[in-house]
Amino acid sequence: MPSNWKRLFTRNWGLKFASLILAMILWLAVIGQEKIQSEKILTVRLEIHNRPQQLLLVEPPPDFVNVTARASVRQLPEITDLNVHVALDLTNATVAQTQYALNRNMVSLPAGAELKELSPSMVTLKLERRAEMTIPVEADSHGELPDGYKLISIECIPPEITIYGPESKIRGNLKAKTTLIDLSQITESSEIPTDTILPDPALQLVDSETKVLVRLVIEKEESTEGTKPPEKKDGTPAKKK
Repeated sequence: MPSNWKRLFTRNWGLKFASLILAMILWLAVIGQEKIQSEKILTVRLEIHNRPQQLLLVEPPPDFVNVTARASVRQLPEITDLNVHVALDLTNATVAQTQYALNRNMVSLPAGAELKELSPSMVTLKLERRAEMTIPVEADSHGELPDGYKLISIECIPPEITIYGPESKIRGNLKAKTTLIDLSQITESSEIPTDTILPDPALQLVDSETKVLVRLVIEKEESTEGTKPPEKKDGTPAKKK
């Protein structure tokens, strides 16, 4: 029995020794990767959180910031712009404030990594108070009806819509338009669904589900072709005045 154990350890002892050395080298390599630190620069989207509902962002900050992360050589490839987040909290923001500091408390990194640098350290943005206004909608059309048809009326349903936007944009005699309607293909009264074009890209509909119909009332003109002029009592055609 002892000889069997002896043979177990002595048979192919050179191969077994080499395997042991290789295992130790791999183990030391893994341990080394855990201890050696390196850095990685990531371009990360700047997220805006908790903007007060009564305020609108009219001049946004930069879309992206640079984050320098420090971690082990082994972990570093796992750190990407998908698991690193930078969030600017606007809970206490005001109209008067335009500059906001960025700090390490705003950065979320995977466990085991640390923030080395965040750039820029300050961003500029502008907020305005939100305002609402009800404005008329005008049907926008081009072309002419086919021959033999006339347009009796054209109107929008509803005739007015409510919009909102920055205070500086809600002023004056604002008016919205519908998308363009081609009259050249229409031969009967219709209600055509359209999109609404607001007078400024900074403005939006209060109710995003609002749809505007353009109601067209069209009549066919009476044809005068082939009609005879009135006759006199003696049967001769009367002269036109």
